[in-house]
Amino acid sequence: MLLISHIREDINSVLERDPAARSRLEVFLCYPGLWAVWIYRVSHVLWNAKLPLLARLLSQVARFFTCVDIHPGAQLGRRLFIDHAMGVVIGETAIVGDDVTLYQGVTLGGTGKGHGKRHPTVCDNVFIGNNANLLGNVTIGENSRVGAGSVVLSDVPPNSTVVGVPAHIVYHNGERVLILDPHDIKDPLSDALIALSARVEQMEAKLGGQAQPAETEQFTAEEAERAAYRKKLDQMRQYVSMGEGI
Repeated sequence: MLLISHIREDINSVLERDPAARSRLEVFLCYPGLWAVWIYRVSHVLWNAKLPLLARLLSQVARFFTCVDIHPGAQLGRRLFIDHAMGVVIGETAIVGDDVTLYQGVTLGGTGKGHGKRHPTVCDNVFIGNNANLLGNVTIGENSRVGAGSVVLSDVPPNSTVVGVPAHIVYHNGERVLILDPHDIKDPLSDALIALSARVEQMEAKLGGQAQPAETEQFTAEEAERAAYRKKLDQMRQYVSMGEGI
């Protein structure tokens, strides 16, 4: 009865979150992401009953039919929605909260051969875009969003939006986060940007801070273009903050 209750609840959550879903019957028959979660519920019971081989065999059956690989040892909350359900991987020690949405290609994976908690913890109401990779024992706070293609290697605070490789915060509590220090990005090219910035400062110091008139006009025009671009981004702020524009 508990499994039937979960199935009914999962179908209703899909109807609320997916505009492409037209009926409960369609969701039941045509959403392999839900099939994978339902089979996981059974394999997880077998795993907790100290029947790991049978649990893993059942998870492999689900993987074959749904293209979703959920380890039976993972802990999944209620109303998990895996949309499109192609190539999603959830590791053994991963923890997923309630009302989480995952898109195709998402990986909740580890970073090595260590034991213990080695997979991500995803809190309630988190949205993870397609082909995002969350690696290691990191925590994604409540109501956060991970942009498509991002690689998350560190904790994400609640109510945040992260993008990039590696991922960095661009929105927090509904406000745009401006990155002023290249170290904050933690990108492999950050050191090169820092060195380039230092070199420019040295050259400006040698020139006495004086720029040629033509250069000054060019910089003024470029700054005007950047200001117009920032204004356009501000107009799209709500669109991006909700995750659809990532």
